[in-house]
Amino acid sequence: MFVELNNENFENETKTGLKLVDFYTTWCKFCINQHSVLEELSEKGFWIGKLDCDKFPKIAQEYGISGFPSFILFKDGKVKTQFAGYHTKRQLLDRLCANL
Repeated sequence: MFVELNNENFENETKTGLKLVDFYTTWCKFCINQHSVLEELSEKGFWIGKLDCDKFPKIAQEYGISGFPSFILFKDGKVKTQFAGYHTKRQLLDRLCANL
């Protein structure tokens, strides 16, 4: 399931469970290509949050996001891992499964 994140819902949406947040921009070609991979994971039942860093730069700055796409995997509100760049479905699945 995709959840569009913003200043109002970010903290509440990421505070429980395993949550993968995609920090992206609309102008980034890698981000655009990454979307279809994330959509496949979402259809498999993984929770995927998307934060447009141009619209909500404060949150991106808070987590030190400087390249796109960037990802943070939260577990019960705590950062488990943070990584950047385009990732294949297998790479993302490996990261998700390692933190279940």
